[in-house]
Amino acid sequence: MMKIRTDYSNISRDFTITWLGTVYLVQKQLADLVSLPFLWKVFRGRFTSLKKIVVIGFFLTGAISVLEAQVLRRSISDSPPVVPESVEEDHGEDKSQTKNENSSIPEPHDGKVHGDNYHHKKKPIEMSDEASNTEYDSSLFGPDPYYEEKAYDVEEQLKIYGGKYKIENTPRPWIEWPWPMYQEGPIGAGIDLFGQKNLLRPQLIAFGDLRLVTAHNDNGAVDTSQMAARLNLFLDFRLTATERINVFLRPFDKRGKSTRFEFGGNLKDLRGEDTEGIFDIDPEGFFFEGELGSIVSGLTDNHTKFDIPISFGLMPLFFQNGVWMEDAFIGGAFSLTAMNSPLLDITNMDVTFFGGFDRFTTKAIVNRNGGFDDHDSKIFGIATFIDWREMYIEAGYGYTIDTRADARGDFSYHNLTLAVTKRYFGKISNSIRAVWNVGQDPGLGLGKTADGYMLLVENSLITSLPSTLVPYANFYIGKNKTQSLARDAGAGGIIKNTGINFETDGVTGFPKLDDTGIDSAGGAIGVSYLFNLDQQIVVELAGLTPLGDDNVTGRSARGNEFALGFRWQLPLSKQWLVRADGMIGFRENQDDLSGIKAELRMKF
Repeated sequence: MMKIRTDYSNISRDFTITWLGTVYLVQKQLADLVSLPFLWKVFRGRFTSLKKIVVIGFFLTGAISVLEAQVLRRSISDSPPVVPESVEEDHGEDKSQTKNENSSIPEPHDGKVHGDNYHHKKKPIEMSDEASNTEYDSSLFGPDPYYEEKAYDVEEQLKIYGGKYKIENTPRPWIEWPWPMYQEGPIGAGIDLFGQKNLLRPQLIAFGDLRLVTAHNDNGAVDTSQMAARLNLFLDFRLTATERINVFLRPFDKRGKSTRFEFGGNLKDLRGEDTEGIFDIDPEGFFFEGELGSIVSGLTDNHTKFDIPISFGLMPLFFQNGVWMEDAFIGGAFSLTAMNSPLLDITNMDVTFFGGFDRFTTKAIVNRNGGFDDHDSKIFGIATFIDWREMYIEAGYGYTIDTRADARGDFSYHNLTLAVTKRYFGKISNSIRAVWNVGQDPGLGLGKTADGYMLLVENSLITSLPSTLVPYANFYIGKNKTQSLARDAGAGGIIKNTGINFETDGVTGFPKLDDTGIDSAGGAIGVSYLFNLDQQIVVELAGLTPLGDDNVTGRSARGNEFALGFRWQLPLSKQWLVRADGMIGFRENQDDLSGIKAELRMKF
């Protein structure tokens, strides 16, 4: 055990000895120190010359000691005291010597006297290796918004954080086992099956919606009045916080036909029946979904530094709002997420790699009768999503492989897409999408089924009621037979998002304009109004015109087509919704179209 005695202890010792001596001499004269005039008398009469010199010396020594202690005290830091050259030793320990390098008083800096170890010294900024300092740019900052006509309301601001409340009577899933889908408080411990860092907590949830539709559809040569039903049922078996197995069933419909009862029109006469019951338990989706980083963390008991979502099975993929892909096929996919690049000014970027080998639906691969050939093609591709310079960019590439390789030719081809979404002048929200089909060469004198390009432009006006009043104007132009990379039979055509008059209902076969986009150009202008977010009405005028010949294989339009349509929907409760649609269409060289329907939808 070292006993260290610093220079400051010497100062304290000298100070104490000096003033003890002074007090001892002065206390003898206290009886005579009644007033200040006696000081000179005492000093002159009671002390000899030698005593006078001694007393003055004691006072001066004490004063100098006090001043020296005050100056040196200001250089003391929070670091451990330095060890002087001489160190006393106890318990037989080895002697050590350390020179005091901070014995001198440092020079003043910034108006303060301190040394290198001064405890207010600014420490270097600590940051990860990926981070770096950025130069200040005042142009990147602007003043706070000024609401001249809207006074600041304290109560309304508090409601943002403190005004939350529980929503009662919300629809519940049909199955919630063994605990509810949403619950309050601690959720309890899991089971250590996949590792402590990825605990198993099994839960089964059954949710979806039920659609009941009554419609009268006049599709020109064929018309029908019917009642039909469609059930979308999701069975979600949740394993951990990030892994699950999902099954999607549509038991009341198959290949675009639904369970129905027809009570009018000529369609039932053509079929020879007015009722068709469909019960199909073949899954529309059956896949595993998880996060590779969490799986590895559980198995190795070490936290990973990456997030890689993965999925495989009969899985649905949905890219660019369903324009480029809307289908479920047997295959797999994984994504690299939340990437960025300071060099390229990319704030966020995701990249998804996917591949499929069965149940792949596309009009590029059809059988001899022109129907979908789901089992004779494979695909692989890549899709990316990029936030760059206030723009949202979507891009993708896919290759479709025709595995038949017989006398029907080879219909393999490349499919590319690029989309850019951006706001302009704070008034217009714009999306431009392009799809290209290239490289198909079936040979044997056969015609191409996937070839050409499609350009879609979507615009909406940002009004003074941006959340409720949305005027829009969407347009497209298609050259040759441009196909989506994959599209389910009941998903509609590639231009269905252009407007409600290009969209059917997926239940009754509601009338629509030609939605293939093959060798044609057109668009839709309309307005959507949501009132107080308690109901919605949409009114739209749409049309298209063929490019080139009026009769083209794969396109239903034989001339110009125009339509006026509307949609209205109102929530009856948090579980039930009522919706009505109507349209009237005028077609050149073909019979006109019309339709009206009412739908009751239950969510669970």
